[in-house]
This record gives sequence, C-alpha cells and structure tokens, in this order.
Amino acid sequence: MRNTVFRKLMSGEFGQVRAEMVARDHVMSALGGRTADEALEAGLPPKEIWLAVCDAFDVPEHRR
Repeated sequence: MRNTVFRKLMSGEFGQVRAEMVARDHVMSALGGRTADEALEAGLPPKEIWLAVCDAFDVPEHRR
C-alpha cells in the first residue's frame, strides 16, 4: 500500500478534516506510541499503520 492509498482510505473513513486530525494527533500504542503521521515518517509500512488505525477506531472488517 502506498501513502496516497493510505490517505484516501483515511479520508473515506473519517472525512478529510477528521482524517488529518486523526493522523496528526491520535497516538497509538500499536505504532510504538506514535501518531500515524509520525509512523509514516519513521518508515513504517502504510498498510500496518492503516490496520492500527482500524483497530483503534473499530473500523468494520469489510472496510479495512
């Protein structure tokens, strides 16, 4: 998964503004105490980050 696909999935799930806020502000233990943006900058795979976001926000399986 590419970063652009990750951003599209985030926007589709949360809406553009909230997706940006979640990626910037929500710290997740599954990402080592990082936000999604920090995890991307650290080089974690976007797919791994997306799945961590899905788990944190209870995104239904069919939208993962």
